[in-house]
Amino acid sequence: MAAEPSVMTPMNIPYLDLKAVMALHGDEIQRAVAEVVGGGWYLQGEAVQRFERHYADYIGTQCCVGVANGLDALTLTLRAYMELGKIGEDDEVIVPANTFIATVLAITENRLKPVFVDVDADTLDLDLEQLEQAVTSRTKALMLVHLYGRCTYNEAIKTLCDQHGILLIEDNAQAHGCTYLQPPTSTFSSAEPNLKSQISNLKPQTRTGSLGNAACHSFYPGKNLGALGDGGAVTTNDEELAEVIRSIANYGFAKKYVATYKGRNSRLDEVQAAVLDVKLNYLDEDNGRRQAIARTYYHNIKNEAIRLPRLMDKGDNVYHIFPIFTSQRDALKEALQKKGIGTLIHYPIPPHQQACYKEWNHLSLPVTERLAREELSLPLHPAMTDEQVAFVVEALNA
Repeated sequence: MAAEPSVMTPMNIPYLDLKAVMALHGDEIQRAVAEVVGGGWYLQGEAVQRFERHYADYIGTQCCVGVANGLDALTLTLRAYMELGKIGEDDEVIVPANTFIATVLAITENRLKPVFVDVDADTLDLDLEQLEQAVTSRTKALMLVHLYGRCTYNEAIKTLCDQHGILLIEDNAQAHGCTYLQPPTSTFSSAEPNLKSQISNLKPQTRTGSLGNAACHSFYPGKNLGALGDGGAVTTNDEELAEVIRSIANYGFAKKYVATYKGRNSRLDEVQAAVLDVKLNYLDEDNGRRQAIARTYYHNIKNEAIRLPRLMDKGDNVYHIFPIFTSQRDALKEALQKKGIGTLIHYPIPPHQQACYKEWNHLSLPVTERLAREELSLPLHPAMTDEQVAFVVEALNA
């Protein structure tokens, strides 16, 4: 006679417990906020300057410009390149089809044309063959999205951009603290001197956000480095680009009341900068906890109906999102909810299938479309307990 399935007493495990995450460093955060409030200076002050300096040092770039949010970071970067004459209206920007819509919104906001490239079903990275085929004489930039917290940079992408004079812009909104692990140069033949030279210029561990010409960051509260509200930044080694972005984000002013550009208002405020500066001190530690939880998931989830993406576990994944994939996604989500486990779907409708982009609804990007049907994100954040993680695994295996 078959054994009866075990009955699991439900637990309350929200997808993301922001209150618990903030409480990890709550006392320091409250002191930092109180200092700003008591100081009486709330925009364009010392807290923003301090965070910009610290974050640039952490990422490994010369410049950091704080802005109001991640979408603005993307939009302003493209706009600045247009002001500098490096991109023109109607030029093409290659973008992964599997991304959050903000990446695409920044392109179309600047009257540029997004060119969608599908991803690899196993690695979730850009399909390199399709990427090469997507390049035309109008291609001026590639938006490289480190989705889910996974580093998607590789030498082939860098070489392609260099060969065609394409700007490499990182969307690092989900990958704060992630690193690119440089392969040993000895693994490349002497027939590849240019590639070896490019690789040798990188440190053994280089943070995402410093790999391209510029990188865009979001500090939305749920991110690995999250504020108490919206916030964003651009990191780059291009001082001229940083200066233009800073100007456009501040009404286009070169100096007060003197507008060089038709600007906008997009500034990181002092309170958010102070909070981020505190949390930056603990980012690697918090990411380490995320990576430990991910290892538990990878090593213990044993369910033939569930597919996990290829394991990345050497710092090249900071697990902002832990996605699993199954053809029974909706049923699984409901079953987990009954056990008290919260999940999310990232993202149920790809950008090219959104109603606002009817001109691209006809495109066929089968891997991205399958991921949208099958993706389910598990709870994973640094405040999760071992007991909660074990319960999620048990529920999945049941």
